[in-house]
Amino acid sequence: MNIVQKGNLAGIAAIILWSTLALFTVLTNQIPPFQLTAMAFSVAFLIGLGLWIKEGKGILIHLKIPLKVWVLGIYGLFGYHFFYFMAIKNAPPLEANLINYLWPLLIVLFSAFLPHEKLRWFHLVGAMCGFIGAILLIGFGREVGFSLLHVKGYAYALICAVVWSSYSVMSRYFGAIPTSAVGGFCGVTALLSFGAHLIFEQTYMPTMQEFLATLILGFGPVGLAFFVWDVGMKRGDIKLIGSLSYATPLLSTLLLIIFGLSTPSRVIYWACLLIVMGSLISSLPFFKEMILRFKTRNQRPL
Repeated sequence: MNIVQKGNLAGIAAIILWSTLALFTVLTNQIPPFQLTAMAFSVAFLIGLGLWIKEGKGILIHLKIPLKVWVLGIYGLFGYHFFYFMAIKNAPPLEANLINYLWPLLIVLFSAFLPHEKLRWFHLVGAMCGFIGAILLIGFGREVGFSLLHVKGYAYALICAVVWSSYSVMSRYFGAIPTSAVGGFCGVTALLSFGAHLIFEQTYMPTMQEFLATLILGFGPVGLAFFVWDVGMKRGDIKLIGSLSYATPLLSTLLLIIFGLSTPSRVIYWACLLIVMGSLISSLPFFKEMILRFKTRNQRPL
């Protein structure tokens, strides 16, 4: 398995982990957003700390990375969550999420500016199919009403999408920085989120169920996911992973249905069809490569 394939698998692992975010967030819905972010990223920091200890080079050496890398990591992790929660506070969650889910499409578009990367028609078509599927999944059957009263919230949601997509793409420029550095970004994000919590929220004492759900969030969709996403962005096919990211809301919805927290509908099947179709279109080069390898392997000399 080559390095690109390993990177693609890492990106897919992050998508699968993020699909569990809604399920466990439902179990922590009484915890204020910034407090929850601070708690979950504190747990995520422990993952990075464990990686640092495992490498055996001392903790301080892992903090000695270029300032621009620190800025990018904090910009991505804290910036995304800060603007997302500000969007939710200043606009209806439905409209804010529709705008926020521009980020996979923006990853595909922004990747065209990377060295040695070329945006092909199947990447764009695949990403657009996924985006339309996400719109159906999030907005169908609900009253979507964009209003000038919520322009500030919409702007925050757009900034949120731009922050995450640009962070993801720019990570490619720092391929030499070890993924364990994400642990440092998680630690700073936890501290900044705690500060935002003190400014914007009242502290809430979680129940045992909420505390356990927060631990799972910190180890999974708000922890390990960011580490494997870093590998995917640095080593994988960034346009393919960006298109596949539209599977996140679909898998998330299916999990909510399985656990009885949502109900199935015809629109989910249409959204599923569009998202899967978009993923298949974006994966055309992969399938062509697999067919070529199969033919080459089965060729017999005359």
